[in-house]
Amino acid sequence: MEVLNHTVINLIIFVLAIYVGYHVVWNVTPALHTPLMAVTNAISAIVIVGAMLATGLTLGGPGKLFGTLAVALAAVNVFGGFLVTRRMLEMFRKKEPKKLPAAAKENA
Repeated sequence: MEVLNHTVINLIIFVLAIYVGYHVVWNVTPALHTPLMAVTNAISAIVIVGAMLATGLTLGGPGKLFGTLAVALAAVNVFGGFLVTRRMLEMFRKKEPKKLPAAAKENA
């Protein structure tokens, strides 16, 4: 007889992962945010591959449904992460001074 059920062990691991993940993300300095977003996008891309494999190997209908949902959510995460990273990088670019229109130059 097992001392702990596999579901309980998986639940404990899940709760610990949430706790550790929260503290790791909370203590990130702003300068490291953009590189970490890029790494997170890469990890999410790996999750998409894993979800596609799991969906393809699943025999039941509910498993295929949840696998498809996992692929869709991971894809949204990847594309959203790339958009956020792009916007963050644009904040650090030099802005060109605004040029006056030709009509405003003539009146000045």
